[in-house]
Amino acid sequence: MVATPTSSSNKQPEHTPMMQQYLRIKAEHRQELVFYRMGDFYELFYDDAKRAAELLDVTLTARGKSGGQPIPMAGIPYHAAEGYLARLIKAGVSVAIAEQIGDPATSKGPVERKVVRIVTPGTVTDEALLNERRDNLLAAAGLLGDRFGLALLDLGTGHFAVQEVDTLEALAEQIQRFSPTELLTPEDLDLPAEIARRPGLRRRAPWEFELESALRLLNRQFGTMDLEAFGCSHMHAALCAAGCLLQYARDTQRTELPHIRTLRTERSEDTVALDPASRRNLEIDLNLNGGDDNTLLSVFDACKTAMGSRLLRRWLNNPLRTLDTLQQRQQAIGALISDYRFEPMREALKPIGDMERILGRLALRSARPRDLSRLGLSLAQFPELQRQLAETDARRLQQLGREIGEWPQTVELLERAIVENPPVVIRDGGVIAEGYDEELDELRGISENAGDYLVQLEQREKERTGIPTLKVGYNRVHGYFIEISRGQSDKAPVDYIRRQTLKNAERFITPELKEFEDKALSAKSRALAREKFLYEELINTLNEHLAELQTAAAAVSELDVLANMAERADQLRLVQPELSTTPGIFVEGGRHPVVEQVLDAPFVANDIELHDNRRMLVITGPNMGGKSTYMRQTALIALLAHCGSYVPADSARIGLLDRIFTRIGSADDLAGGRSTFMVEMTETANILRNASEHSLILMDEIGRGTSTYDGLSLAWACAHYLANKVRAFTLFATHYFELTELPGECADAANIHLNATEHGDSIVFLHRIQEGPASKSYGLQVAKLAGIPTEVLNEARERLASLEAGNTTRDSGPGPAMQTAAKPELKPQPKPEPQPMPQASTPAQVDLFGSAPHPAVEALESLDPDDLTPRQALEQLYALRKLL
Repeated sequence: MVATPTSSSNKQPEHTPMMQQYLRIKAEHRQELVFYRMGDFYELFYDDAKRAAELLDVTLTARGKSGGQPIPMAGIPYHAAEGYLARLIKAGVSVAIAEQIGDPATSKGPVERKVVRIVTPGTVTDEALLNERRDNLLAAAGLLGDRFGLALLDLGTGHFAVQEVDTLEALAEQIQRFSPTELLTPEDLDLPAEIARRPGLRRRAPWEFELESALRLLNRQFGTMDLEAFGCSHMHAALCAAGCLLQYARDTQRTELPHIRTLRTERSEDTVALDPASRRNLEIDLNLNGGDDNTLLSVFDACKTAMGSRLLRRWLNNPLRTLDTLQQRQQAIGALISDYRFEPMREALKPIGDMERILGRLALRSARPRDLSRLGLSLAQFPELQRQLAETDARRLQQLGREIGEWPQTVELLERAIVENPPVVIRDGGVIAEGYDEELDELRGISENAGDYLVQLEQREKERTGIPTLKVGYNRVHGYFIEISRGQSDKAPVDYIRRQTLKNAERFITPELKEFEDKALSAKSRALAREKFLYEELINTLNEHLAELQTAAAAVSELDVLANMAERADQLRLVQPELSTTPGIFVEGGRHPVVEQVLDAPFVANDIELHDNRRMLVITGPNMGGKSTYMRQTALIALLAHCGSYVPADSARIGLLDRIFTRIGSADDLAGGRSTFMVEMTETANILRNASEHSLILMDEIGRGTSTYDGLSLAWACAHYLANKVRAFTLFATHYFELTELPGECADAANIHLNATEHGDSIVFLHRIQEGPASKSYGLQVAKLAGIPTEVLNEARERLASLEAGNTTRDSGPGPAMQTAAKPELKPQPKPEPQPMPQASTPAQVDLFGSAPHPAVEALESLDPDDLTPRQALEQLYALRKLL
């Protein structure tokens, strides 16, 4: 809260009328910085000034005194406000802009001011303040009964959507998925730590989420009696959130929002769910370092328009399960690839501007002259788009053509109304083209051609009066005049009216010159006023077709994405996947779309086969061998297929999935008080509880964050549960060789591995998937590649040899006792792999820092051979072998 002067019980501080006005405005906008217009500057006072000086690196000064203390003040030029606003918005700060609305010439006391707009991170629409290729979303989330509601609005484009979920975890997942710039929640809603820490979180009063007022507000916005047509009338929790969000948008914009025309309902059953960990691990549009390079989006985004790039990002983050929609997209991409039709289509799309956001500013009446110019140039491209679309027969492309339409009258209007290169703002005029309005042309002519008129008038009057010394002049005090020397003043015609007498001359005015004077002196201001009137009239005319123009813009953005996907399919050697309702993933020659682009060497393609009788693949092999790449490429191929895109493979058949889970890599959450292992277990628990038989799961190195036997036991139990209970399609990468015995117990599991070859002490990774388990980990060879000192490697080899020989205590010194959690019982069943792994190559992995004896040694010491029958002795021998 911004500090303002307070009164004591004995003395009320006195303020100037201007500061009293400021304090009244500030009292209504305590959460925002107030930009208070004073002449050519926006001024900030008190704590606002201190904060602005720190954030914007502007000088902190003082103005007058309050209660005997100087008033801190900072200011920024109003014509440079956009740059400062951009920095504040990036920092998550909201700004209330208080403009002068009164006339200084007629005001008694300070000029009246009021807040005309509140700029917040989620409601900003100015082009200079936005990332053109990323959605800028405002969200609201609330709870009603046992349902959580979420509403999302892109104020710049008018996209408005709602959805409901059952749990707080699912709500957090959706918020992470959409990543809104600003989030509104009730003050009494408990939020998960990752949401409570989000920048742009705004806590609102619970009554702002009241259902009755939300329904009234939404129906008024859409001009409806109820919300049945939008399919969300039963979603009360979501509608409460939508009502709060819509009211907040109205409050900040201080105007109507005509471009918000519909409410889209999103249903979880229509999409492939991706939790935050999976989005992070798959690096869809953000890499693991938070940047946007080397991501799936960076490889696939070659869109020609900004709105196309935003739509592609939405598609990649929101893969679909609707088979008909996906097949229509595939058909459209195929039609554009045929005869390289995507090339002229993309050329026609290239000049088109960001129509969605231009139309948003048009609806908010904040469109600038260059917005209208770009809109006209964009609409002028539509006939060429229609010509290109007429050559295709894909159903979706034909539908897009009908939605795009043609706008010859609007193009003609804008070409006629707006100059070719308009200025940035209407404030100083020069926007409306010559010939558009007779009155404006006349006023401009008077102002611009006054000199020529006066020369012509002077020549005419000399000829009419016969006075060769007559001249026409002007001064600021008396205006325009005709001057005649005193000696010839008696020759002045009767229509000359004396205006001023000088020592040697007389000055006159005529009715014609007076009329010209009235026009000329006010022509410039009148021309500017007329131009602003015509500009507003033009915006009104365009807004009459706002709905149809928004439909056309949305169709153009989809056409851009489809043409982009066709170009990417051609350039990246992608193929059309077969989409099926039968569960399974069959890929021949699959490639990782991002890794392939950054490698200098050819990418080694691999196959994958998952079906009803082969649901889990236990993946072993060396570090750096490519296990993680293989797993991720499988998920990305499936994700692209569910976006309607072609995929990086020789061939692919993908059964529809409901979710994609990934548990890859290690990371802690220090701010949330969670260790690396706790994060690992939390993500694993989420998978085990929410996956289904239609899910795809990537699990990498489960259990490595704890002691050997604890980790092995957890990994075994998780894999066993996924294989037998969940029966999801699972890629389970591990260094626990004991897990290669899992296919012996689970008929739907199989072993595969990535191979490598040794050359002396060196290792060459072949990155090729083969059936069966790996024979060794090659850990020391990888350590050598990483630059581990030779002395350390030699010591490690000695220790490894000791461990493999069963000597677990050699030179171990004092240390913590090894955990003795029971090892999972592995039934001695025949392995299905063609080349069983030799027993000697899979020793039990132990805690390198442990000093306790091996469990087999303990079991042997506890035996009394004299008490055993021959059969019992044989059984104990088999049991000891298992422990080894």
